[in-house]
Amino acid sequence: MAPLPSTVPLLLQALRTANPTVPRLTWYGPDSERVELSGRVLENWVAKTANFLVDELDGEPGTTVAVDMPVHWRSLVWLLATWAVGGTALSQCPISGANVRETGDAGASHPNIVATTNPDAAFARAEQASRSPFIVAVALPALAMRWTEPLPADALDYSGGVRAHADVFYPNDSPEDDAIAWESPMRSLSYAELLAAAPVAADGSTVTLPATGTGGHRVLLAAANGWDAVVPAALQTWADGGSVVLLDPSVEATEHLRTMENVTN
Repeated sequence: MAPLPSTVPLLLQALRTANPTVPRLTWYGPDSERVELSGRVLENWVAKTANFLVDELDGEPGTTVAVDMPVHWRSLVWLLATWAVGGTALSQCPISGANVRETGDAGASHPNIVATTNPDAAFARAEQASRSPFIVAVALPALAMRWTEPLPADALDYSGGVRAHADVFYPNDSPEDDAIAWESPMRSLSYAELLAAAPVAADGSTVTLPATGTGGHRVLLAAANGWDAVVPAALQTWADGGSVVLLDPSVEATEHLRTMENVTN
């Protein structure tokens, strides 16, 4: 059996090449929204977003990207794309008023890029702080082809622009193992720690996932449990060859849903 991916590039390669048509991320959202992404499609979204980061926003290793969004399939894409580029991802954004753990890192307080579902608030906070990050408006609905509301000056429309970017991402450089990959609400993880980090519940306790090593398992995750529970669990599940079923806080994990999606946890 091939070794499990230990880095983000290896994880993305596995999504693209190992059973690429098998569902890897299924999202249940408001208003009966259901989005299913195969490994190939998920990796394609990540590649396009990484190219968007580099081509439109000067993304590179060390770039700080604030993901000012709820836990959602699109925010997972943004995290993976930031790590593909070699940047530091901030889960939720101090510049738009969200609650993020204080780290003492200037990058955490002053991100280079803010990917947000509330560009007006992000722009107002940036002006108040006398900062000029790139502000990117991200529409969450699956069928959104563009941001439909007026945008602040110089803000970019992610949905309207990302599809034009290349389907394959070739990084120009790689981050150091000890570079910070993720500043989450509870902790800071380096690139060396990222894929091995355990999920953490809201009370700070470690959540143990059943490791199968065989693939085919379907792990149900609740967005309401927060970044530190969802993101490491998703990364471990994908690295282990499995699939994630992610539920919006408005969606109940009924027995019918679990049975229909073949949930194994």
